[in-house]
Amino acid sequence: MRILQTLLLFLSFAVSCTAMAEKPNQVDFSRDIKPILSDRCYTCHGPDAQSREAELRLDLRDEAFAALSSSGDKIIVAGKPHRSELFLRVAETDADLKMPPPDSKLSLSPSEIELIKQWISQGARWNNHWSFEKVVKPALPRGGKSTWIRNDIDRFVLQRLRQAKQFPAKQAASETLIRRVAFDLTGLPPSIEMLDRYLASPAETTYAAIVDELLKSDHYGERMASVWMDVARYSDTYGYQVDRDRQVWRWRDWVINAYNSNLPYDQFVTQQIAGDLLPEATDDQRLATTFNRLHSQKVEGGSTPEEFRVEYVADRTHTFATAFLGLTFECCRCHDHKYDPFSQVEYYQLYAYFNNIDEAGLYSYFTSSVPTPTLAITSADQKTQLVALAAKIQAEHEKSAAIRESATAAFESWLQNRPKFEDAQELSTALGEVEHLQFEDAKLGSNKSVLGKVGQAIQLTGDDAVNLTVGNFTRSTPFSVSLWMKTPDRKERAVVFHRSRAYTDSASRGYQLLIEEGELSASLIHFWPGNAIRVRTTEELPIDQWVHVTMVYDGSSRAAGLRLFVDGELAETYVVRDHLVKNITGSGGANIAIGERFRDLGFSGGTVDEFRVFQRAVTPLEIRMLFSNELQSNALEIPSGDLDKTTRAELFDMFLSLYHEPWSAQQAAVKQAREAYNKLNNSFQEIMVMQEMQQRRPTFVLNRGVYDDPLGAVVPNTPMVFPNSIPTENQASLTTNRLALARWLTNPSHPLTSRVAVNRIWQMLLGQGLVRTPEDFGSQGETPTHPQLLNWLAATFMKSNWDTKSLIRQIVLSATYRQSSIASSEIAALDPENRLLTHANRFQFSAEMLRDNVLSVSGLLVDKTGGPSVKPYEVAESFKAVSRGKGDSLYRRSLYTYWKRTAPAPVMMTLDASKREVCSVKRERTASPLHAIVLLNDPQLIEAARVVGQAMVKKHSEDHAASISELFRRFTSRFPSERELAVLCKAYQQQFDYFTKRPEQVTQFLKTGDAAVDETLPAAQIAAMGMVVNLLINFDECTMRR
Repeated sequence: MRILQTLLLFLSFAVSCTAMAEKPNQVDFSRDIKPILSDRCYTCHGPDAQSREAELRLDLRDEAFAALSSSGDKIIVAGKPHRSELFLRVAETDADLKMPPPDSKLSLSPSEIELIKQWISQGARWNNHWSFEKVVKPALPRGGKSTWIRNDIDRFVLQRLRQAKQFPAKQAASETLIRRVAFDLTGLPPSIEMLDRYLASPAETTYAAIVDELLKSDHYGERMASVWMDVARYSDTYGYQVDRDRQVWRWRDWVINAYNSNLPYDQFVTQQIAGDLLPEATDDQRLATTFNRLHSQKVEGGSTPEEFRVEYVADRTHTFATAFLGLTFECCRCHDHKYDPFSQVEYYQLYAYFNNIDEAGLYSYFTSSVPTPTLAITSADQKTQLVALAAKIQAEHEKSAAIRESATAAFESWLQNRPKFEDAQELSTALGEVEHLQFEDAKLGSNKSVLGKVGQAIQLTGDDAVNLTVGNFTRSTPFSVSLWMKTPDRKERAVVFHRSRAYTDSASRGYQLLIEEGELSASLIHFWPGNAIRVRTTEELPIDQWVHVTMVYDGSSRAAGLRLFVDGELAETYVVRDHLVKNITGSGGANIAIGERFRDLGFSGGTVDEFRVFQRAVTPLEIRMLFSNELQSNALEIPSGDLDKTTRAELFDMFLSLYHEPWSAQQAAVKQAREAYNKLNNSFQEIMVMQEMQQRRPTFVLNRGVYDDPLGAVVPNTPMVFPNSIPTENQASLTTNRLALARWLTNPSHPLTSRVAVNRIWQMLLGQGLVRTPEDFGSQGETPTHPQLLNWLAATFMKSNWDTKSLIRQIVLSATYRQSSIASSEIAALDPENRLLTHANRFQFSAEMLRDNVLSVSGLLVDKTGGPSVKPYEVAESFKAVSRGKGDSLYRRSLYTYWKRTAPAPVMMTLDASKREVCSVKRERTASPLHAIVLLNDPQLIEAARVVGQAMVKKHSEDHAASISELFRRFTSRFPSERELAVLCKAYQQQFDYFTKRPEQVTQFLKTGDAAVDETLPAAQIAAMGMVVNLLINFDECTMRR
């Protein structure tokens, strides 16, 4: 009888669908035909020019309706399938003529061929892909009144059900509904008080009040952020093999706060894409852009920095496309998209928006430097202190200027009695020299002693450094280094000297003098390239010729304070970088090394002589003395009346620097003020953010996506398939930046942004999206199950000022959301994926919910919002184990669990959490025996079972039935039936008997976890009750969202 009923129901369902299809224009190109063409034809006849066959395109209307150049036959003739080559070829029986060719394994089924025939017969109406059409709010369906309808969402669902001759399920049981909405909106179970309140008055107003209460809870932001972490590929480590820690949790807190404050979605998007570019951007808005920097980053030896920098930009591009457009852009990196109208050129135009920050391809191995660009995390008080300290520096500079002005008389007196240096030592002492290498009897290692500029010099191999015992200068300390050097050839790169560790360590924290492309290059670096100063000479060094070089730094942290002198004269230089705001020490390699650096190109074959280090900024006159190798400069002997203006000025600088005590004391005060400012500034933690380069980095189409094979240059722009793409005349403008991209994305005319957003919210609340491929709204993705509803929700969402809480409230108040998850066997057979929404979907809670539920019910959950990531028990059992935390850190919500990219929390992974290596907008759901193994044996859950079992023994003493009844309700949100209670009481007694006979097992059970054991209670009772809880944790109603 049941088989007959199912058959009749199926026939009824099929007839209704046929009747609908037989109506004029019922076959829809976007819904019915384009998916067939995309799957079977676009590989050879789609957007990708490189793979296109016979110059035939079926993705463009004009070409699809054109005549074939070879035969003149038309591909599609509206209303005439037997004159349309498209139909004739797919219906062909001759294997040599049939399309797609039989060996492609893409042949159409008879029903698909018939569908194409019907479409052509009905006029072959061609419309653009549904998701690329502008969102237009549809009229509400008509169809009479229904007591089932609670809001406008239900009108669309009911219309679809009536078309299929189906009916909605009744409302879920009260306890089930409140449990469902509590988990959906907060990720936590409802309180007993909330359940009792609704059971006492299950009215519409009570339910709405509960929904509002949940939306106002701080736990709402945590629930929403948990989903967004997958989208943003959040991780507390960099990834790849080394997988070092990084501190990005403040961005996670920003997301929580954004959701709790109900930041409009368009602003939520804009701030994460381009918060730094907003007018007068706040620190919070800049912090939001960390979203773009959460990709994996590399540090392993042998890695090519530019290769991985390109990977980072590509990841940002793919994440943008998936998260906000719901499109697959990855294939466009190497070629035109095979299914959607996006070219490789358009990919790199989009890529260009994310290719304009001053970042490195590798992060720092030897230091804790944060990859630039960064944001310093400061409080309002700290900002005030910085302003005051900056003002102090400025005040000291003004005092310096006043002393300089007042020093004229003292200078004139000094001119009458200028110093005469008796020997080189006296000169060195006067100049503040702290090291002088003459290489007469130096330890050479593998280097050679050769005839030098003055006596002997050292010829370097480039692999064996000469290490000094001085040079650990801070960025507040003026210093100078002079030397004679000779290069045997034009060096593309060579280390002359440095105070640092390794080149590949983000260009080595410290300072350095290099030869780059034949030019001298001087740098002070915290983290290259975004936190450093660098100048380079405009002229190349002469080959095989002695040159005197002096590098002078004044302690200002500015490129203007870093000068190079060549042969006694100030060299013409250009600024490469001018943004040093953090310390340059602390990476190892504490002192100066000459000629070699770890993982870098040394000064191979180069010769160095007379290497001097000074702990002050030597003056131009002193530099000429060093160059001429004379104890006495002519300027020191010229009568004061004969001095020209330039010489007089140089003598004045020398006088101030070496002989005027008020000036020296004031420079010490300037240094002290800088050190105070730098000490405070260095103490601030930093976080990676976005910040535009002042001069746009060129972007090129990369051949097959290979980083070092550039083709033509491109400028930022958006795909032209969208109607509101940025006009061509604005593409090259510097204002065409990420903010322009965000404005484009959130423009109400954009067809995808609102659809993608509301679909993801629907997926979160009902288990499946209206579009079941949230990552792909393109040709290869699924069409919406309820297209009019999707458009209505998207339009309403934008009209509400992108109000996420309002959207969620609207959905959970609908009768559609409130349906029971119980489906008849007939409808389960006809619509196994519940595309008609005849009932609520039933699925397992997320990994986070499963763990948080148990912690919450047990009373162990620490109710604290935000803060650094924590390390519960499970991270110590990871593939790459880390030490677990203690105290409260063991019991925080799973959102805050430390996430190691190469070895995520194993319990979370077993329970289907996303690995977060890339942007993920939908988790896979599995039904694995491993789930039960984890839920039965995870120490965290065993501990929670022990703790709540202990609480029940203390509360109810010998009344085990009362304990079990309360536990059942806590874990399932409903009371147990008599049969369920009897079964659990029997299980308790069995466990009690077992533990009574085995006290050593009791001890073992009670030792699980750090939570305290109440030794005043019967240990066997605690253990037995804990095992009953262990059963409840694995109970279907505890683990499943119903």
